[in-house]
Amino acid sequence: MFKTAVSRPWICSTCIRRQLPARRLRSTSSIAPSLHYDNERNPTSSFKDVSSLIGAANPDAQHDDRTLRQMFDSPGFWKDFSQSSRTHNGRNSGLVQNRYLTSADGFQRFAHTSLRKAQRIVEKVLAAKTREEYHQVVRQLDRLSDLLCRVIDLSDFVRATHPNPEIQMAAARAYNTMYEYMNVLNTTTGLAEQLTIAMKDKDAPWGEQERMVARILERDFAKSGIDLSKNRRDRFVSLSQEISDVGLSYTDSMAPEKHFLPFRSSQLEGVDPLFISNFKRLGMIILPTVGEPAITALRTVKDPEVRKEIFMASRTASRSTVNKLETLLQKRAELAKLVGYDSYGHLALEDKMAGQPQSVLKFLNQLSSQNIDALSLQFEQVQAMKERKTHIDGAVIEPWDKDYYTAKILESMRSKNRTPDFLSSYFSLGTVMQGLSRLFSRLYGIRLVPKETQPGEAWNPDVRRLDVVSDQDGHVAVLYCDLFARPGKSPNPAHFTLRCSRWIGDEEIKEAHSAADPIFASAEEAANDGMAISKEGHPGGVMQLPTIALICDFAQTPGSRRPVLLSLSEVITLFHEMGHAIHSILGRTDFQNLSGTRVVSDFAEFPSVLMEHFAVDQNVLSLFARHYETDEPLPYEMVAEQLAFNKKFEAFDIDNQINLSLLDQELHSSKALDPSFDSTRIFHELQAKYSKLPVDPPGTRWQGFFGHLFTYGGTYYSYLFDRAIARRVWQKVFDSGNNNGSISRSSGERLKTDVLRWGGGRDAWHCLAATLEDERLIDPTPGRAMDLVGTWGIEGKEHTEKPEKR
Repeated sequence: MFKTAVSRPWICSTCIRRQLPARRLRSTSSIAPSLHYDNERNPTSSFKDVSSLIGAANPDAQHDDRTLRQMFDSPGFWKDFSQSSRTHNGRNSGLVQNRYLTSADGFQRFAHTSLRKAQRIVEKVLAAKTREEYHQVVRQLDRLSDLLCRVIDLSDFVRATHPNPEIQMAAARAYNTMYEYMNVLNTTTGLAEQLTIAMKDKDAPWGEQERMVARILERDFAKSGIDLSKNRRDRFVSLSQEISDVGLSYTDSMAPEKHFLPFRSSQLEGVDPLFISNFKRLGMIILPTVGEPAITALRTVKDPEVRKEIFMASRTASRSTVNKLETLLQKRAELAKLVGYDSYGHLALEDKMAGQPQSVLKFLNQLSSQNIDALSLQFEQVQAMKERKTHIDGAVIEPWDKDYYTAKILESMRSKNRTPDFLSSYFSLGTVMQGLSRLFSRLYGIRLVPKETQPGEAWNPDVRRLDVVSDQDGHVAVLYCDLFARPGKSPNPAHFTLRCSRWIGDEEIKEAHSAADPIFASAEEAANDGMAISKEGHPGGVMQLPTIALICDFAQTPGSRRPVLLSLSEVITLFHEMGHAIHSILGRTDFQNLSGTRVVSDFAEFPSVLMEHFAVDQNVLSLFARHYETDEPLPYEMVAEQLAFNKKFEAFDIDNQINLSLLDQELHSSKALDPSFDSTRIFHELQAKYSKLPVDPPGTRWQGFFGHLFTYGGTYYSYLFDRAIARRVWQKVFDSGNNNGSISRSSGERLKTDVLRWGGGRDAWHCLAATLEDERLIDPTPGRAMDLVGTWGIEGKEHTEKPEKR
């Protein structure tokens, strides 16, 4: 089965040779006087200091380090630095240097050219007869997958991100062209039959990666109903489309039963009057029941009866929304049964680290047991606050009380600390990017090198291009950073893999040469549509380099000379998204199906969650966090105070996530096949059975707002799971930041060697067992490893006592 690359909540130059240490970017010395950056008293002015901070000793690394900060922090510097994108030879290099994409029309040419290449590969695979031809089947199918993703992933990104509607529409048409063909391929039985024949040859000259790709393709073909009779396969195809349609309709039209509630101003005592004034209509306050207004009201309204009314409305999805959700769940259950699975949960988990629903339940039960003490303590604090405010001993905490009294506790903590935005003075965007490059240099021997974009290469003038350069392998990736807010842009941070890594052999390059398209300067360039490649260390071909886009929504003030300053949470967000990017960068496999983030979905968030630990580590922050005006280093106690504030009620969040993960499992169980299936009843029964906090009253239907039921579908536990293993790796591999472990090259190499470089080319449990040096993680007993991870808890500390059952 063919599928697109993973894009995470949670996706060039021509013929680039190894970039030797002597390589320089265009020198900025001649223009420095016009680019003086008043606010930058750069701590890296000394070459000695730079070498210490970035872990490099050559002048180019020092130059790149300073330029990196300026290109994000100084509008004047960026204006000059990016000048070449408007003037360089006047030639349009194509969007992300894809030579086809010099105009909107180029998307259709790109799609049709890729489609013809794909059709020739399909013909070749179906015609395979000799042993030698069958030995090439896996590589040909992987190349076929790459051709599909080249168009689908890039077009999907462009239609969602590009500001030009004409180009958006062109990208959407290209996407549809290739997506329709992908659906045809997924029901082409001949491809699966040829793969089966090829895999029967136990002596095929395949390496570990190639065999892994074969197993992935074999399993995915089976899960796509390829072995069914024609009638049943047709039903599978129609069900798949129906699931997609109803799922999108469910998430797009999600709505509450009551959209607004009317109140008199006097009923909303406690809420900021300026905030309330935004909702005043004809003398009444018309309060939206979902979103920030309702959340703010639940945290601040003094009257408990008003809070109850708001809580009930905010937790009750419309019947139409719930009906769509239940239709989605029932169709998924039918599809799973059609291909021989007990439930959709079994289908979704078969190829994940969990393996089966029962293993997920073991993990969640263990995690809950490790969370119970902290949860009880935090709940007692909330109850004590209500007793103080109401003067009632033993006051009962109602569901609409929790947010109100936790907010009161946090307010009392906040009054004793500095305001959180005081921290942002130490986090200019340029210094944070500088810090990421310095960290990667220390851990992995790679750095972020500023690179001028060529005409037509970027989709917006604010987009910065960085080349990722290794001290051993030269140019290894291209990273486009679209980090500033602008009208019409999605506010959601994201990582997109626009093109995966893959080895392109000489045979493929010869094929490109025979096509002789004049838009390409060489056959190597044509083999990758003009996007980034490397010849270094790849005899008999070239490496197709990963091309990545990072999207954030950081606010900048037009005309201001002050750099964009990030909050601590925004720093953590940027580190998180860069964790996905580093997986794509270091997971440079020979096969597209295994590259970078193309791992099992319950392992995909691990590198990004791990990066959140680096974002708040004292040693890492010392690499870059300095006041943007005074150049004073960040006092770490300020970060410690903010972290303590953020984690004050962490156990509440963990308990909520556990219960949502349990709900995800219940709703994707065989219960969805029952004619009397009722998601509301299941939601309330599950809360009554498992929740340690006040439960939703009868009449509510919150599950209708759980949009992740569509996007995660049986795997919502993954984020908790990856938090647990990330914490464990942070402790065991990086020594929790102690003894300089967080900036240690040996620790970074250990993670890279055992986990990151494999992409999806090695069983995730084996990767984790190797880096943690814990053979228990590859215990063949079903669920044993998941059970063990659960005993670590979110804090990563293994408990030896037998946890009680939920």
